[in-house]
Amino acid sequence: MAVTDAAIDKIKQMILSGELAPGSRLPKEADLADRLGLSRNSLREAVRALALINVLDVRQGDGTYVTSLEPRLLLDAMSFVVDFHQDDTVLQFFQVRRILEPAATAMAAMCMSDSEVTELRKILDELPPDPSVEQLVANDLEFHQRIAAGSGNAVLCSLIESLSGPTTRARIWRGLTQENALEKTREQHTAICDAIASHQPEVARAWATVHIAGVEEWLRSALA
Repeated sequence: MAVTDAAIDKIKQMILSGELAPGSRLPKEADLADRLGLSRNSLREAVRALALINVLDVRQGDGTYVTSLEPRLLLDAMSFVVDFHQDDTVLQFFQVRRILEPAATAMAAMCMSDSEVTELRKILDELPPDPSVEQLVANDLEFHQRIAAGSGNAVLCSLIESLSGPTTRARIWRGLTQENALEKTREQHTAICDAIASHQPEVARAWATVHIAGVEEWLRSALA
């Protein structure tokens, strides 16, 4: 494992130094192993590990390439890991959401164009008058993801998306058990959308905080 770690670190340094740029192809296996002073087996293990976290892309019959290294790709591995959370940590995920999402919402209020706001309103309008819990949760996820994308910060957007999985079951549970969950969601989503449309970042931040903190507080009571 120590040899593989060394191999990973050497490839990482080649990328960080700019010697291997995003999208570039790695040298042939034998040449790269010789150059880095590694066995071909160690190099293969390193490539396999870096491919798993989307740093490298192994294309059969074509070679190995550095990926685009976009935040969405690199943080995808984090999304995979957080799906293993235990139910007793879901409150912690909501606490992180309460930190990140109001900031993203405030940024969206400054960055989103009129056409993007129109698309955001369409998401709210697509929710039926009497939706199923699954429809409510799907609409909620899409609404928040569109705002995160509208923040203009790809890293923040990817972090928020990676946290959506652990909180989905809690959202479904709330939809099934909390009185007026639909009405509260509609009201708060509309207020958030209105604040973004009028480019009032602090109002948007405040409504997003109220929205997420309300779900968090309900969950805290439900788990007590």
